[in-house]
Amino acid sequence: MLEIKEIYLSYGDVQVINDVSLTVGGKKIVALLGSNGAGKTTVIKAVSRLIPIKRGEIYFQSQAINSLPPHEIVELGMVQVPEGRQIFPRLSVQENLELGAFAPRARKMWKNSLGQVFSLFPKLFERQKQLAETLSGGEQQMLAIGRALMSIPILLMLDEPSLGLAPLIVKHIFEIIKSVNRSGVTILLVEQNIRQALTIAEQGYILENGRIALEDLCKNLLRDENVKKAYLGYSGGAKGKI
Repeated sequence: MLEIKEIYLSYGDVQVINDVSLTVGGKKIVALLGSNGAGKTTVIKAVSRLIPIKRGEIYFQSQAINSLPPHEIVELGMVQVPEGRQIFPRLSVQENLELGAFAPRARKMWKNSLGQVFSLFPKLFERQKQLAETLSGGEQQMLAIGRALMSIPILLMLDEPSLGLAPLIVKHIFEIIKSVNRSGVTILLVEQNIRQALTIAEQGYILENGRIALEDLCKNLLRDENVKKAYLGYSGGAKGKI
């Protein structure tokens, strides 16, 4: 579905992404993990063509997309839910959702898509006439995901969907992500919440200082001693626990 091959990226003279490669298989959940500042958001912004790469190649469904503008990336079916939600606060819930169907491919199906989003997020249906700024943090995250789904994505990239949310809301958001994936949408999940991400994703990549430090099946990463110590708060207590 998505293949990133040896990309390099810099901000001015500062090299921030170095020789990063990863693959996202169709209808899978793949996690791109790491601490704050590791370069995760930069990678998916490069995929969305919001920032240019210096070297390397990015392919979506075997098509090179390095030179495409962002709106054509969306039209191909690759949609990003940005960190911090970035909803339109003074527009209603429904208006925010309708803007998600702006691309021609999605516009003709917006009513059907709206019904599907309201089915997935009943809270948004209840609040469809409210201003987006009046929603709770969890509801705003649902709105951001719903708006992306209005674009009828083939690949959905989620940037820190759990950021700033209470644990119970985080659990609910991750259940929604699994539900979206079960509907046939491929997911690239960017997260600092490594434990939660590893429990729902199949393949994981851990990014450190702009480089892929480790990649494996998520079930293996959960058992990896270095991952436990560095990211899961494990300090060598009872054997086998994390």
